[in-house]
Amino acid sequence: MERFGHENKLFTIAGKLVDCFYVSVLWLLFSLPVVTFGASCAALYYTVHKTIRGGRGYIWQSFWGAFRSNLKQTVKLWLLMLLTFAFLFADLRITYIAVTKGMPFRGLCFVFLFLLLFWVVWSIVLFAYAARFENGVKDTLKNAAVISLAHLPWAVLILAAVLIAALFVFLVPPMVLLLPAGVAYLCEMILERIFCKYMSKEDLERESLLMERSL
Repeated sequence: MERFGHENKLFTIAGKLVDCFYVSVLWLLFSLPVVTFGASCAALYYTVHKTIRGGRGYIWQSFWGAFRSNLKQTVKLWLLMLLTFAFLFADLRITYIAVTKGMPFRGLCFVFLFLLLFWVVWSIVLFAYAARFENGVKDTLKNAAVISLAHLPWAVLILAAVLIAALFVFLVPPMVLLLPAGVAYLCEMILERIFCKYMSKEDLERESLLMERSL
């Protein structure tokens, strides 16, 4: 019996890896138009939460459903985030050039670098939040920023995971077919604990009921 139990665990792990590969490929393909990158990230998070972690539904149905339902809002969010990134990156570039020419802007350079790193975490929380909750563009941007700032230790862990994954993909490009879902998996484990603090009692009971039905 112990042997069969061990084999079942191996099959479960193998199944999770296949699911991660599948949803990572979907994320990559649906991100290629660039403008749909935010929608693809929201769909990735939702699929990891509902199907890979929650055991409900199927990969394609979950991904496509989340992508389609969030497309309009997440395109707006992504364009706004791109503008924010362009502004911060341009400021960082300008101050860095000024520092290389001997101007006393080193402190300001670090400020813009910190803001760019925060932008990464904010973006991750933003599209995870958009995948899980229905709010307007303004409220989604604000709530994601507040959550990121209010839980900085977890934000640092999320940032570290993303940067390490990016390094792995840079060194071993084929890892892009697996790591997106792996990072989303880790982020889901962290963010769902945080999101629960902001959910109503009714929403929590509904989530618990859905989880029980999937077992």
